[in-house]
Amino acid sequence: MRKMVLPLLSVAALALAGCNSSSPSQQAGAGSPANAASASAAKIPSDVSGTISLRAGSVQPSSKATMVINLVDVSSTAAGAQPLASKSVVPVGSFPQSFQLSFDPTQVKTSDLYVVKVVLTDGDRHYSMPIQAPVLTKGNKNVVSIRLVSEQTPGEKLLSEFKAEQAQLGAMKVSHGTKLEKDASRGWQLFRQDGKVKFIRELVDYVDKRFTSTDYAYKDGKPWVIVQESRSGGRNGKLVSIDRAGWADNGTLILKEHQVGKDVQALDSDAAAKLQKQAEQILDIATHGKNK
Repeated sequence: MRKMVLPLLSVAALALAGCNSSSPSQQAGAGSPANAASASAAKIPSDVSGTISLRAGSVQPSSKATMVINLVDVSSTAAGAQPLASKSVVPVGSFPQSFQLSFDPTQVKTSDLYVVKVVLTDGDRHYSMPIQAPVLTKGNKNVVSIRLVSEQTPGEKLLSEFKAEQAQLGAMKVSHGTKLEKDASRGWQLFRQDGKVKFIRELVDYVDKRFTSTDYAYKDGKPWVIVQESRSGGRNGKLVSIDRAGWADNGTLILKEHQVGKDVQALDSDAAAKLQKQAEQILDIATHGKNK
C-alpha cells in the first residue's frame, strides 16, 4: 500500500499546478499595459467643444480680427509640444459663438493637463483669457465656457498716461505767453515740474476763422503726446476734428488717431510728423530757445 500512495500524491500535485496556471492569452488580460492604455483611451472623448464670449465692457472686435483656438498640453513635460488640435476662425464674426475641436484620444496622456487656449487679435488690440479652460483629464470635462477680455492697445495705454499727467497740471508751475503773427494769433500756458517742461497748452486763432486748441506733453525735452482740436468759425465754432499722436520711448509712433465725429481712423504718419514739428516749434517759442 505504501507504494501506491506516492504516485497518487504526485498526480494530485500535478493537477493542482494545472489549475493555478493560465494560458498566454489569459496572462495578457485587462491588467496588461496595452489593455490599460486602451481602457484609458476609451474614457477620453474625441472632441472638446464650448462657447466663447466677451466680458461685459470689452471692445467688440472689428471685421479684420482673427481668432485661433488651440487644445494644448500645458504640463511642464510637454513644453514646446504642438497643439493636439487647432482651428482658425476668419472672419471672427459676432459673440458669443460655439466651437468644436476633434483629435485622436489615444494621444492624450491622462497624467497631463490640457487646456483650450483662444488667441483673438484685432490689429494692435489683443484679448486675454483671465481664467484657464482645462479639459479632458484630472476630472475636467470636454465642454467649456470661455470668456475673453479686451486689453488696451499701446496707443490707448499711452493716452491714459497722458490724461493722468494732464490731471496734475494744477500742481505745476505755470507761465503764460502770446505771439501775434501774420496769419494767426497765438496764446499759451507752459507748465513746469521739477524745472522741466511737462505741458504746453496752445490756443491759435487764424485769420481765416480756423481755431486750434492743442495740448503738447513732453518727456525729457521731446514731444511725447499731442492732442489737437480743430474748429471752424473761431473759438466757439464747430468742432471739425481731433488728432492724437504719441510716441514710445524709442521714438515709435504708437498713438495715431484722427477723429471726426464718432468716427476714429488712423492718423497718417505725415500728419503726426507735422504735429511733432509744431510741438518742437512752440517749445522753442515759449522757452525762448532754451527748450526747458
